[in-house]
Amino acid sequence: MAIRFTYCSALAVLLIAGMLISGELVSAINCDNDLIGLASKCQKYVVKQGSSAKPSPECCKVVKNVNVPCVCSHVTKQIEDLISMKKVFDVAKSCGKKVTPGTKCGSYTVPN
Repeated sequence: MAIRFTYCSALAVLLIAGMLISGELVSAINCDNDLIGLASKCQKYVVKQGSSAKPSPECCKVVKNVNVPCVCSHVTKQIEDLISMKKVFDVAKSCGKKVTPGTKCGSYTVPN
């Protein structure tokens, strides 16, 4: 189980990094650092495997400064296969990041 969790976490980071390297996020030049920061500091709090956990101060620092609409516009099905979007917004809430209900992030819509 731990090996699968580690594999999934690494795969999520590689997917995001691969998107950055391949140029798919050229239009998102303003949020590429947000994606890298989220992948490096928050991945263990948002992967589907495992239970929810309180995010670290380092993760919250990234979350508080993230451009949510920009990042959300680049969430793909492949990312959603590995990342729990509910956990993503639980982390945002825990870190004090306000996200407008109804915000669409990939196929996920932030509830009221």
